[in-house]
Amino acid sequence: MRKYGPAVLLLLVGTAVLRISLFSDLYLRYVQAGLRPFLIVSGVLLGLLALVQVALTARAARKGASRADEHGHPAEGEAGHGHSHAAGPRVAWLLALPALALLCFPPPALGSYSAAREEARRAEEYVGTFPALPAGDPVELSLAEFGSRAAYDSGYSLKGRTVRLTGFVTTGDGGAWYVTRLRVACCAADAAAVKAEVRGVGAPEADLWVTVTGTWHPQGKLGSAAAWPPVLDATTVREIAEPSDPYEEH
Repeated sequence: MRKYGPAVLLLLVGTAVLRISLFSDLYLRYVQAGLRPFLIVSGVLLGLLALVQVALTARAARKGASRADEHGHPAEGEAGHGHSHAAGPRVAWLLALPALALLCFPPPALGSYSAAREEARRAEEYVGTFPALPAGDPVELSLAEFGSRAAYDSGYSLKGRTVRLTGFVTTGDGGAWYVTRLRVACCAADAAAVKAEVRGVGAPEADLWVTVTGTWHPQGKLGSAAAWPPVLDATTVREIAEPSDPYEEH
């Protein structure tokens, strides 16, 4: 069995990759949607390599058995030989742990803990006029767009409009709470938090996904630190299921 160890590891890792990318949307917890084809191809290639490794190992074993029959003594690597050759370094078996975890217990998407540790990193933006919002209330906005308009829009396009924001709940000092989303440029490793403080409604449990409807509460000078994070005076907060794609894209 040890001779087939590399093939087992390749097959295990390939199956784990396909489990999250081909047979489910779990990959969206870790990378952007555009990377799905590359994950699928990687998983298939790993599976094919595993099959090739099995075939090569089996052929080598048959040849060794034939030589043993011809010469009347055990083939190299079998019982009776002075030493054996392990199929690959034992440390490679450590790859089995993350692969098994991905197969059986996929890690959840990043949540309030990551957001709390993420400082309010914002791209270099400047005060200016933004395009008009679509007609009709409430208008659905990403947290990044809501924050940009609240902090930098000299045209005050949010004034008098009812908006709807979706994210998970994080908490702050003094009973403050936020509807929060993580933005990714490539994968979960580069995630940055965007959030809006919610007022007027009590805080739900941390990490719950909610849709919040309300109106923008202006504060601070545009472009200043006082304008961040933006504030929403909520009228309704509705709990929802975590979306299949939990991140906002840059």
